[in-house]
Amino acid sequence: MTQTISNIASDAIRDIFGRPKALIGMVHCPAFPGAPRYRGAAVDSLYDTCMRDAEALVAAGFHGLIIENHGDIPFSKPDDIGYETAAFLSVITDRIRRALGVPLGINVLANAPIPAIATAVAGGAAFVRVNQWANAYVANEGFMEGRAAEAMRYRAALRADGVKIFADSHVKHGAHAITADRSVEELTRDLAFFDADCVIATGNRTGDSAATEEIRTIGGATHLPVLVGSGVTEANVCEILGLTSGVIVASSLKEGGVWWNPVDPARAAAFVKTAQEALEA
Repeated sequence: MTQTISNIASDAIRDIFGRPKALIGMVHCPAFPGAPRYRGAAVDSLYDTCMRDAEALVAAGFHGLIIENHGDIPFSKPDDIGYETAAFLSVITDRIRRALGVPLGINVLANAPIPAIATAVAGGAAFVRVNQWANAYVANEGFMEGRAAEAMRYRAALRADGVKIFADSHVKHGAHAITADRSVEELTRDLAFFDADCVIATGNRTGDSAATEEIRTIGGATHLPVLVGSGVTEANVCEILGLTSGVIVASSLKEGGVWWNPVDPARAAAFVKTAQEALEA
C-alpha cells in the first residue's frame, strides 16, 4: 500500500493562535497527590503555583501555554497513570483559561494522550502534546509505543476533533534503536500519516536544544507546522524562529535556568523582547 499523508491540518498554529508563529510557555505543575514527590501541600497551593507561572508568562507576552504534570517524577507509563492526574490538570487548565484567555495545550507524562485529551476537553484546551505519537522507542519509563490509533478513536468518541495534536519527532529522553533503520524524515512523515497537526523537534533531553540541521531535516519532510520544544533560549530563539512556526519554552525562563524553579518574569520579558525581531520578520 502506498503511504500518503493527511492534508486535513494545514496550519494549526494560525488556527489556534491567529498568527503564523507562536511563543508557547510551559507551566510545569508541582507534584500532584499520588505522585512520589508530593509532600502534602494543600491542593489550592498547587493551583496557585501554576497560576503564578502562567500569569508571568502571559504578562511577558507569550501567545499560549502548555500545562504539564512535570512534577510527577518518576513518570508512569500511560496505562498506570491515575485518574487523579487528569482531574487535577483539568481544574488547573480551566482556572488558567478563565483567568488569562490564551490558547492552552496539555501534555501528560509519560506519553499519555488519552488523559491529555480528556483534560483538554474538560478544561477547554486547544491542543495536546504527545511525545511518541507513532512508532516505538525505549524511554526512561521503559518500552513506549505510539498511541495514535487509540487516541484518535478516543478523540472521535468525545467529538473533540477541534483538539489538535502536537507530536514530537525523534523524541527526547529515548533510545531509537527500534527505529534506527528508518530516517528522521520517515519518522516525521509518519506523524502526518497518523493525522498529527504539528511536529515538534527537540534535543536529547529537557533543556537541550534541537540541532539546526535536524530542525531543517524535519521541516523538509512535512507540510505541517514545525515547532522546537526544548533548549530554546534568548540566545538562539531568533535563529530557530527563522526556521519554524514557533517555540515551546520552559527551562530558560525559570529562576537560575532550572526547570523546577518558578518563572522569572525578567527572563521571560527579555526572551519575548528578543523574539519580537524574528516574529516581525
